[in-house]
Amino acid sequence: MVLPMKKPMKAGPKAMTKTALVQAISAEMGMKSKVCKQVVENLAGIATEQVKSMGKFTLPGLFRIKTRVKPATKAGKRMAFGKEVMVKAKPAKTVVKAFPVSAIKKSI
Repeated sequence: MVLPMKKPMKAGPKAMTKTALVQAISAEMGMKSKVCKQVVENLAGIATEQVKSMGKFTLPGLFRIKTRVKPATKAGKRMAFGKEVMVKAKPAKTVVKAFPVSAIKKSI
């Protein structure tokens, strides 16, 4: 007995691309798309620079990006799913997190 093939899963809505963002800004503000593209690229560069040096960056009205240092973990035995598992040691690492403004959270 051969079972029929399952239908493929549908992809969800796609996020806005950089080009779509630039076009939306230029249409809203009445600016050339080349200028808007430069603004978006400079904003990304400034955000990266600030997160590297200060550890956080805020775009008022949208979000805040923060860095957090995850401590190192020791090697040893840990319980996982009812079994004892050997775990390797991992070094400390810096993790980047983004937090939306509360107004955005409430609007969703």
